[in-house]
Amino acid sequence: MELRTLRAFVEVVRQGGFSQAAETIFATQSTVSKAVRRLEDELGFPLLDRIGHRSTLTAVGEVVYRQAVGMLAQRDDLIAELDDLRGLKKGVLRLGLPLIGSNILFAQVFSVFRQRHPGIDVRLFEHGSDRLEEFLRAGEIDLAGSLLPVSEEFEWQAVWHEPLVALLRSDHALAGRSTLTLVDLKDTPFVLFETGFALNRIILDACRRHEFEPVIAAQSVQIDFLVELAAAGLGVAFLPRMIAERRRHPAVSHVLLHEPHTDWNMAMLWRRGAYLSHAASAWLVIVREVHATGRTSSLGQIGGGS
Repeated sequence: MELRTLRAFVEVVRQGGFSQAAETIFATQSTVSKAVRRLEDELGFPLLDRIGHRSTLTAVGEVVYRQAVGMLAQRDDLIAELDDLRGLKKGVLRLGLPLIGSNILFAQVFSVFRQRHPGIDVRLFEHGSDRLEEFLRAGEIDLAGSLLPVSEEFEWQAVWHEPLVALLRSDHALAGRSTLTLVDLKDTPFVLFETGFALNRIILDACRRHEFEPVIAAQSVQIDFLVELAAAGLGVAFLPRMIAERRRHPAVSHVLLHEPHTDWNMAMLWRRGAYLSHAASAWLVIVREVHATGRTSSLGQIGGGS
């Protein structure tokens, strides 16, 4: 069983098809298809149910996929550790940063990192936090920025803590309040980020704790567009306070969200028990230095669980 064959199979599952997987691993669709067939022949079980252009995992395929992801991640750990033992002057940091707040939190970190480690190639992955956690789980990136709480499969280092604010059109009945709860807003449509953003999950989980599902009027990946939608009266949007302050709009009021377990707690994550390369460790050191005064006492621990 070759790792390249496992990689082809994993990418077919992850990308949702053979042609997309072929583009990801820079191979032809025929090569990827043959690799999956070869793996099925070797194991003696079908791994995918092929229905038209769609493929879904069989029960055996789910087991193989889960184990293959772990094996590929261990391979990446081995390569990283051997590179460090060789004392390479140059290295790679595969860094996943979220689309919300990275410009504020990590631009200075990047600058300091470049000054101290000019030989390190930083490969940046930008997605919603939930998607970054998938990449991290699969060993495709070394570190990921995400929101706490996180699964016990990750270790983490705190970065920043901010409350959320609700963004409402200035003439909304609740716009003059000093604080709001989600229950106060349950009759107002929500304007949220796209699926895959941890902030969405945090807000929707809190709504479910209050036993209601909000009406979602719109979703987007663009902060400025969400602000404009709130200004147009489409519904209420939610942003971390420091980000909202940089997106002030004359037609939008900011009201502090007073809701337990909904604060924006940004952290850097890595896989629990995984080898942390010199490059990744150096990044974490600089994050601590740059944001040492920005973390609250409740988030001051390093490498804690969720």
